[in-house]
Amino acid sequence: MTVRTRFAPSPTGLLHIGNARAALFNFLFARHHGGKFLLRIEDTDKERSTQKAVDVIFDGLSWMGITPDEEPVFQSTREPRHKDVAEDLLARGLAYRCYCTPQELQAMREEAQAKGLPPRYNGYWRDRDPSEAPPGAPFAVRLKAPREGETIIRDLVQGEVRVANAEMDDLIILRSDGSPTYLHAVVVDDHDMAITHVIRGDDHLTNTFRQAMIYRAMGWDLPQFAHLPLIHGPDGAKLSKRHGAQSVVEFRDEGFLPEALCNYLLRLGWGHGDAEILSRDEQIRLFDLDGVGRSPSRMDYVKLTHLNGVYLREADDARLTDDVLTRLAGREGVKTDETVRQRVLAAMPGLKERAKLLTDLADSAAFFGRSVPLDYDAKALKQLDEKGKETLKGVAHVLALVEPFDAAAVDAALRAFAEKHELKLGQVAQPLRAAMTGSSVSPGIDLTLAALGRDEVLARIGAAIAHG
Repeated sequence: MTVRTRFAPSPTGLLHIGNARAALFNFLFARHHGGKFLLRIEDTDKERSTQKAVDVIFDGLSWMGITPDEEPVFQSTREPRHKDVAEDLLARGLAYRCYCTPQELQAMREEAQAKGLPPRYNGYWRDRDPSEAPPGAPFAVRLKAPREGETIIRDLVQGEVRVANAEMDDLIILRSDGSPTYLHAVVVDDHDMAITHVIRGDDHLTNTFRQAMIYRAMGWDLPQFAHLPLIHGPDGAKLSKRHGAQSVVEFRDEGFLPEALCNYLLRLGWGHGDAEILSRDEQIRLFDLDGVGRSPSRMDYVKLTHLNGVYLREADDARLTDDVLTRLAGREGVKTDETVRQRVLAAMPGLKERAKLLTDLADSAAFFGRSVPLDYDAKALKQLDEKGKETLKGVAHVLALVEPFDAAAVDAALRAFAEKHELKLGQVAQPLRAAMTGSSVSPGIDLTLAALGRDEVLARIGAAIAHG
């Protein structure tokens, strides 16, 4: 058997982090077992499905490095097939036409609730002759649910789960307008796509029992199911905006690397010994469903941010530089030309040492794209007092003669200057940092000066001395 998994989102909003984790688990499971990972866009909700949401799904999955092995399937294109299956069930007496009006269904629900029962359909048209319906009356098609015994799902995460068939009502598979319901379409599509494993959130567990009825009515083998516990906020409540980012796009915009987010999501509910940081190849090699826990996971933004910092320090400098320039593009007073790119690239080893997010990198690198005169914050102005300016004048003469103008030579020159004038290195570096950045923070001053280049350094020193 070739393992075939699928990710089947509805394009009605953003790619939520819980859905992204389900996509990742499906992808890794298929790769681990040498199988296929498929993508199906469940766009049958015509009023709420949008092309923008479809694009967000494709974009988010691509960013995460999750690529399907076959062309994506759009559920809306398969409606004739869904109807054919429903008509087959109807023809074989395994489904029936229900002519109940919305008002009658509401009355049934209210009557059941009044008796302390679950509000559901009472099977009124299950065994009646359709000729009893008013001529031309609209009807839905319902599946005849078994009324005795129980349905058992042997879930690969949750274990054996049982539901008494008496607790399930007759499921609508075609609405009165002839359109297939979600639960029916999913079964037909999973069968036709030869899906062997359905890995999804445990909020779908109830749906699984209802879908099992369709599989069995059609005589189809059920796929194996694995229902993943949901992701909660740090306080244990349902994840919401008040907790922080919830969608893949938000995490990307806030400065997370895709490999860091994927690594974190993998470890959110799955474990393999003490393994924490895993490459994609290692993830594929190790991932299997027996490592998935049954309890809900708690989103820990602090831990994710720390992990992102670890990945940032290992990331390619050119890649980070390109990301920084993209984030800086459009900022007022910040250039992003090739000169600036080379400056940022040269300083990246120092920039990324303290950063935890790509947004941190962009903020800390912005000064490389600014032109003199700079805006100086309060801490920088404090360094540019008379004493600081005198230090800058002396340093300028020294730096004008440094050759080659690289970090090592600059560092040696600054140390020699500080020693000659009986200053601590910080007393030299801080006025320089203020003159270079307009603030009191930067990468190592030697790396910063080397990245800016001699001409720019001397121009910024001159502007700082002239300021005020």
